Amino acid sequence: MAQEPSIETDRAPAVGELTPPDRTLMGPGPSDVHPRVRRAMSTPLVGHLDPSFVEIMDDVQELLRYTFRTDNEWTIPVSGTGSAAMEAAIGNVVEPGDTMLVPTNGYFGGRMASMARRAGGEVVEVDAPWGEPLDPADVADALAAHDPDVFGFVHAETSTGVRQPDVPELTAAAHDHDALVIADTVTSIGGVELRVDGWDIDVAYAGPQKCLSCPPGASPLTLSDEAMEKVLAREEDPRSWYLDLTLLEGYWGEERAYHHTAPITNIYAIREALRLVAEEGIEERWARHERLAGALKAGVEGMGLEMNAPDEFWLPSLNAVRVPDGVDDGEVCAELLERYDLEIASGLGDLDGDIFRIGCMGYSARPENVIYVVTALGDVLESLGATVDPGAGVTATRRALSE
Repeated sequence: MAQEPSIETDRAPAVGELTPPDRTLMGPGPSDVHPRVRRAMSTPLVGHLDPSFVEIMDDVQELLRYTFRTDNEWTIPVSGTGSAAMEAAIGNVVEPGDTMLVPTNGYFGGRMASMARRAGGEVVEVDAPWGEPLDPADVADALAAHDPDVFGFVHAETSTGVRQPDVPELTAAAHDHDALVIADTVTSIGGVELRVDGWDIDVAYAGPQKCLSCPPGASPLTLSDEAMEKVLAREEDPRSWYLDLTLLEGYWGEERAYHHTAPITNIYAIREALRLVAEEGIEERWARHERLAGALKAGVEGMGLEMNAPDEFWLPSLNAVRVPDGVDDGEVCAELLERYDLEIASGLGDLDGDIFRIGCMGYSARPENVIYVVTALGDVLESLGATVDPGAGVTATRRALSE
């Protein structure tokens, strides 16, 4: 019998000082964190029930309502990453036996389906190819065919670089069938036009690490009165205690009763990130993302590359660029890290190997970063034998920025 290796428990691990590389983050998230947000995270901790922290909670909720463009009372940062906010939304609104209609046109529609099944729901689908938005007529047909309790869609699909237009048409069709609407706004909040109340969205969840340029850990979620009524009227508890909104209502509602220890530093961070949104102005922020991402788009097209999404569905915060023939996307991403300390990403799911995903989000959406990523990408592609014109790409970028 083999002898188990001995463990020297008296020897402490020799772990050096933390020295992560200083990257420029232009991938699908996280984005570069604003210096003011980093400073906020370095301020002293207080208790999660401290009166001063309760005031901070109030600030965050008010700022989130502004950023979501909603008056929803039930608007909170969920303790966790964007996937926690996603699971809080779906796992509370979808009850065992409910039917949820989900899209098939991207990676995160598939995640919606997985979470709905785990919540005990029956999943039905409305189809659209990867790289295209949902057609309102197809959604209406699927609603008529399946009569779901809940309809979910992805507003900004991070896996394909596609923005869903016609949102009011989708929500109106869903409400005609008495279905609640859940929207994935992870890659749109704070970066592209999003109007929760104006578009009649019942539930929206998001992540802080993309267009809000905040470290992950406290993730936006908002529910309408109708959606929260369904949650509070459940006959069976949600399967997650931690994400049970009927319990979290006691902490984030008027009572401010203990539920869990909130990630205090992350709440500081999202408060400051949302203050930056309010100072810039939400519509001005949307316009900045479109302007700078437009310069990025001009640059990649100017060097001879193609965008994955047509102009009418283009998602400024996440630019999906077709990988040129004969080039390995993973090698390009690795070379950008090695030579330029620059992060972009490859495709996911059906588009794995076919696209680069280049973010233009939050604090990363600055002119110098846009020029940097176009310059670096052109250099690496040319060195790997791709047929590109890096100089023309940079010229097109500069011209777009000057205009």
